[in-house]
Amino acid sequence: MTRRPSMQPIAHSSLSRRSMLLGGAALAAMSGLAGTARAADWPDKPLRLIVPFPPGGTTDFVTRLIGTKVGQSVGQAAIVENKPGAGTVIGVDFVAKSAPDGYSYVCVAGSFCVNSVLVKHLPYDSLRDLRPVAMMGASDQALAVYPGSGLKSLADLKKAALANPGKLSYGSFGVGTTPHLAGEMLKQQMGGLDITHIPYKGQGPALTDLLGGHTTMMFGTWLDLRDLVQAGKLVVLGMATDKRSRFAPDVPTMREQGYDIVSATWAGLLAPAKTPDDVVMRMNQEVNKALALPDVIAAFDKNSTEAMPGTPQQFAAYIQSEIAKYRKVIETAHISAQG
Repeated sequence: MTRRPSMQPIAHSSLSRRSMLLGGAALAAMSGLAGTARAADWPDKPLRLIVPFPPGGTTDFVTRLIGTKVGQSVGQAAIVENKPGAGTVIGVDFVAKSAPDGYSYVCVAGSFCVNSVLVKHLPYDSLRDLRPVAMMGASDQALAVYPGSGLKSLADLKKAALANPGKLSYGSFGVGTTPHLAGEMLKQQMGGLDITHIPYKGQGPALTDLLGGHTTMMFGTWLDLRDLVQAGKLVVLGMATDKRSRFAPDVPTMREQGYDIVSATWAGLLAPAKTPDDVVMRMNQEVNKALALPDVIAAFDKNSTEAMPGTPQQFAAYIQSEIAKYRKVIETAHISAQG
């Protein structure tokens, strides 16, 4: 271990320090009209934490761990409910339309920011109907290739793509997922290379085809790739982080190789827009307190996940920056929700 998260806001290696340290203007834009302060009475019943994904995965793991700790601290159960469907829209919409009483939260990830750009008719307004409460954790993403490709670096990849237009491919978990958009960012920064995107229905099939050499490469979390890389079944070309990851310190970043690709799998809590300010701040403080617990740190480390304590304002600024980043990628690549 090289460092420990604290109650002070820190910047994760795969998250831009600048975007996490912007002022409170973004929070105001996303918070709506806060209700009457009532933190002194909160909570007097169980909390409801909605995960808009199926059980399993980084978002579910982080929500259940932090929810348990927050519940123990405030003396009320924190009930986690999985409400997957429509690319997380069902679960997010459920909370957006819930009473703003401080008892309903949704744990979102990068898909929340992507959907605000990619999905034309959302049943909620991403910036007006929900407000950021707390960032919880983030996992580094890396670019891995099939060993038989012979690729060892991003320079090798660019050379091979130029020599074989349309023959290289990259898999993802589906259209509009962060691995898909990270691949598009790389293609765009390499000058619009002709590399074919192959979307799969989930991570498992995408990894299976990569391991079998049916695709050339794929972005994924270091947690999901590390054992395969260490076993020689995959080769990692770079980390999509702004500085070297403490979980993979020997792997160069993409920035070191000349490409500004920063992508992470993250998890954070939102609440209905009119949730009272001081209830939001109390919940934020409870999450930050949970993130500093030794057993939480140990569990995060085991899963190559970084704790992300910070303020609602910082989380709001990060969401705004992610939406702007994905908007540029999606519009440049002319990506639609249908693929």
